[in-house]
Amino acid sequence: MYIKGVGMTKFGISDKYSWQLAYQATVDALKDADMKFNDIDAVVCTSLEWFFSIEKQRHFASMLSSMFQTNKPIVRVPAACAGGGTALWTANQLDYDNVLVVGVEKLMTCKSESITDEFMMAMESRWEQNEGINAPSSAALVADEYLRKFPDTTTDDFDLIAYKSHENGYLNPHAKFYGKKVSIEQIKNSKIVASPLRLMHCSVSVDGAAATILTKDKSDINIIGSDMCTDRMSPFEREDPLVWEATSISSKGALKQAGLGPSDIDFVEIHDAFSIVELISYEDLGFAKKGEGAKLVRDGTVNLDGKMPINSSGGLKAKGHPPSATGLSQIYEIVKQLRGEAGDRQISQANIGLAHNIGGVGGQVACNILKKTRG
Repeated sequence: MYIKGVGMTKFGISDKYSWQLAYQATVDALKDADMKFNDIDAVVCTSLEWFFSIEKQRHFASMLSSMFQTNKPIVRVPAACAGGGTALWTANQLDYDNVLVVGVEKLMTCKSESITDEFMMAMESRWEQNEGINAPSSAALVADEYLRKFPDTTTDDFDLIAYKSHENGYLNPHAKFYGKKVSIEQIKNSKIVASPLRLMHCSVSVDGAAATILTKDKSDINIIGSDMCTDRMSPFEREDPLVWEATSISSKGALKQAGLGPSDIDFVEIHDAFSIVELISYEDLGFAKKGEGAKLVRDGTVNLDGKMPINSSGGLKAKGHPPSATGLSQIYEIVKQLRGEAGDRQISQANIGLAHNIGGVGGQVACNILKKTRG
């Protein structure tokens, strides 16, 4: 299918309810597509519907039906932090002419302790939850093992990854850190969250929504590859915790559909929930050999003016991470780049972009490849 329109809210702290954020992103996408809601045949939505939410609403699909006054099919696809990418993959399988995909999360009215407890439900309940292992500590264990196995990589490389994302987020009006400079010294001196990861090696929770309209009618952006893979929940259930096979399998599947190799991709939106996740994703996506991902950030390959820019939006680190909306915000960024509408962060050669969206600590991954078809 093709992408006809995209929309998203600013990521940060919002005084709007989740359905209001979803409505805003949807209206923006419809306007971008020059369509009305009556032109939509079906909707795929994604949200986690938190237990602690002040909205007291756990039937989001029906809420959208009320909001748009429609009886059209609405399917909710929760997939932890991979909700957006998985919803797009799902919509791409449906036999409808026009499908709206919308993801939203409302987090910032709640205490961080509550958010942490909820996120732990995406961890293995048999031992990780019982031991108090949350997402940051699980990522820290992966980071510690990576540094042990590949001693040429250091936490300085994590700093550079985070710094690159903040430099890009500074230029993105939709990003949490838009217009806010962050120095390498601030990153290096930020508090330890779970050794060796510091606060500035971690993504930031925000409120936000994003929407995409898929169509069978030929448009300027084509989905040329879309794949999704689900893996075991804990990295340490897998043969190698430093190889996240769901990323490798889904990206290879999407690339095969597109008839491309990793070197054919011009730019990427990577799910950088933590700097170590971005680093190993370079390798799992086929852009670097295992243990050599740090070379890409050291030599500037992944910078905005590099050979393969990574996270021109600022990524989860500087744009922000409203879990179910994140994957669709990646699509928004790629579409804007392919159209040449990214403003100060515009990439010079943007013809093919890949969106990489992870759920949990590598437990589910969706990869979607978009190509500019004309212009």
